[in-house]
Amino acid sequence: MGLQRLAAFANDGTGGNPAGVLITDTLPDEAEMQRIAAEVGYSETVFAAPTVDGFRTRYFAPEQEVPFCGHATIALGAALGAARGADNYRLILNDSDISVRAYREGDVWGAELTSPRSRHAPVTAQVREEAMTLFGLTESAMSDALPVTRIHAGADHLAMPLNDRATLAAMQYDQDAGAVFMRREELITIALFWEETPQTLHVRNAFAAGGVYEDPATGAAAAALTAWFRDGLNRSAPLDLRQGDDMGHPSRILTEALEGEGSPVRVRGMTRPLA
Repeated sequence: MGLQRLAAFANDGTGGNPAGVLITDTLPDEAEMQRIAAEVGYSETVFAAPTVDGFRTRYFAPEQEVPFCGHATIALGAALGAARGADNYRLILNDSDISVRAYREGDVWGAELTSPRSRHAPVTAQVREEAMTLFGLTESAMSDALPVTRIHAGADHLAMPLNDRATLAAMQYDQDAGAVFMRREELITIALFWEETPQTLHVRNAFAAGGVYEDPATGAAAAALTAWFRDGLNRSAPLDLRQGDDMGHPSRILTEALEGEGSPVRVRGMTRPLA
């Protein structure tokens, strides 16, 4: 099976985040996977090969391997569904095992992943200040109710809650400086978000660490945000995350936290094929 290109978390057949999907009998070597990901140029390309009890799975951004990627997992689930049927598939990652369930709605394939386990931690005043400086944010732009927090559900992200939609829409930063900061802090993305309602979030994700200015839909960060809401804020309701609108790639990510502190999060969305 050759390389496939799918947009994950599509919204009514438009938008979504492009991912490369390569399912092969055996995984290429690491250098070749990195080369392919750089050539494809999407924020992530996922590689999967069947094993006795699942699929060995790895994710590569154009400039580095990442431990877990939500939108590429959704794309992989849809590709597995189209090739093998609607089912639940076990994925064996570098540091954990997860699963993805492929399903079909009419002619469209969607998928629901169950993330790795989650955690969150406060950040130092210095990290908060550096992140705010990177995006040119003042104290008045930051949420009065929620703190800047390090979040994790398979990969580390920085969550930066904002006070209003206009500040989110105006997001900009220096990509080179962002890459230095994010790699030093071992962050995969920085998620800036604004709450329209307690269950509807508008999100933008900077992904300079992977060589990409901005991600149109970030399932891994969505999972980590949802877990933080459950464990750190005592808010366990399902979330509807809107991302990519400011890029012209409207995306929709639906999440549901499983019970128990540190437990995984279910993340689902639809896909669409790309030429």
